[in-house]
Amino acid sequence: MIKNDNQILVIFGASGDLTARKLIPAIYNLYKKDYLPEKYAIVGVGRTSYDDEEFRQKAVIENEHIKKEGDKSLEDFAKLIHYHSLDTSNKEDYKGLSDRLHSIDDDFGTNCNVIFYLSVPPSLYGVIPKHLAYAGLNEEKSGWTRLIIEKPFGYDLESAKELNKTLLEDYREDQIYRIDHYLGKETVQNLLVTRFSNSIFEPLWNRNYIHRVEITSAESVGVEKRGGYYDGSGALRDMVQNHLLQLIGLVAMEPPVKSDANSIRNEKLKVFQSLRPMTPEDVKNNVIRGQYTSSKIKGEEVKGYREEEGVDPESKTETFVALKFFIDNWRWSGVPFYIRSGKKLPTRVSEVVIHFKPNHHRLFSQSQKINSQNMLVLRIQPDEGVLLKFGMKVPGQGFDVKNVNMDFLYSDLTDAYVPDAYERLILDCMQGDATLYARGDSVEAAWEFIDPILKAWKEDSSIPIYGYPAGTWGPENVDDLIEGEHMMWRYPCKNLAEDGIFCEL
Repeated sequence: MIKNDNQILVIFGASGDLTARKLIPAIYNLYKKDYLPEKYAIVGVGRTSYDDEEFRQKAVIENEHIKKEGDKSLEDFAKLIHYHSLDTSNKEDYKGLSDRLHSIDDDFGTNCNVIFYLSVPPSLYGVIPKHLAYAGLNEEKSGWTRLIIEKPFGYDLESAKELNKTLLEDYREDQIYRIDHYLGKETVQNLLVTRFSNSIFEPLWNRNYIHRVEITSAESVGVEKRGGYYDGSGALRDMVQNHLLQLIGLVAMEPPVKSDANSIRNEKLKVFQSLRPMTPEDVKNNVIRGQYTSSKIKGEEVKGYREEEGVDPESKTETFVALKFFIDNWRWSGVPFYIRSGKKLPTRVSEVVIHFKPNHHRLFSQSQKINSQNMLVLRIQPDEGVLLKFGMKVPGQGFDVKNVNMDFLYSDLTDAYVPDAYERLILDCMQGDATLYARGDSVEAAWEFIDPILKAWKEDSSIPIYGYPAGTWGPENVDDLIEGEHMMWRYPCKNLAEDGIFCEL
């Protein structure tokens, strides 16, 4: 186990939903697993006025997202937590925070090592770091300083560049940790291991053997109570620009020279720089957007997107997006990549599917289905695992061929503890490991690919937004994106080994 430096974690937005649901429970789990350093303190920061004891009660003792085990560990953990009230927009208030942190550092002996976690609205991503710098809290006189920023990293290319420019005025790139919780999932990290530690896969991982790559991220819920926020974002910004392009980076990257953060992030950047730019005509032909409409799901009436609270009744914000694109480099030349993501789909599932090319001479073609290519499925959630589909002879006379499954499930590792994504990412930042964090140049490169799509949607009113009944797999024409006769998306079920558009969900 790596010995972590003594340190302070400062959480801005300490009374918010993310802190209660994810951050405090994740840190508590690290505490129970003995991953925290010997001297560690947490400081919640917000506008609301609490004293330390009041905040400990709210953040820990009464937190319904923490599994209470009836032992003393919860109370001991609560003693690590402090609270400081300030007005985040008033730079003078940050001098008081500086004094408070120096006092806690003296008491705990954390060697002036501090992580600032910005669990706040995106409008404050440039404000808080600037005010921290005004109070000298960006300086590394005797310890280190790190800054964790939640997505979204900008609203478009211009705003992403402006945010990066603002941050880099007061912080080095290696101090900035842009967190994407998708990359903290154990199954996402397994992409690298599957590719680069298995000699049966890496020689096939190219245009010579792969027909197409497909990524699905589906949610069965709608916008819930986030209609006001979501209506200004949409599926392309909310999911594709960050989560799913980051997955593409891991799937498509070249083998890094080393397994360190810079080497891996350098190779991911090359993938984003190789994405073929979308022309307005490409957007028309290769991107499909949709909005869920009212329907009945299991006998229950479900609202359409435009009927949700906080959503403009005339909204053109997409709740579903599917796109086909290409990566122009030697490895992937001519191989189509497909992404789809949406809300109010039949089930919650995220997975990567590698479709291999059929044999050049299909000896048993008459007994095989046309769409029966070998398939490798890397399931991210739920029923996490890996599935390989290949052909086997059906017992009996002749050569009838049937696709069969060979799978591995993480749940089979009954003794293995699979950490939550936030646990892994917070621990990595504590250790100064930025491998699973987005780098500024990669963020901008991803926006360079997404911006032309957003621009085309804004400027060309002839590009349709299709309706799809809530509980279905998106607009009816979405299979038309897939190249090849009788080719279609894999329609996953909640169980890894099952698929089919009408499967039991």
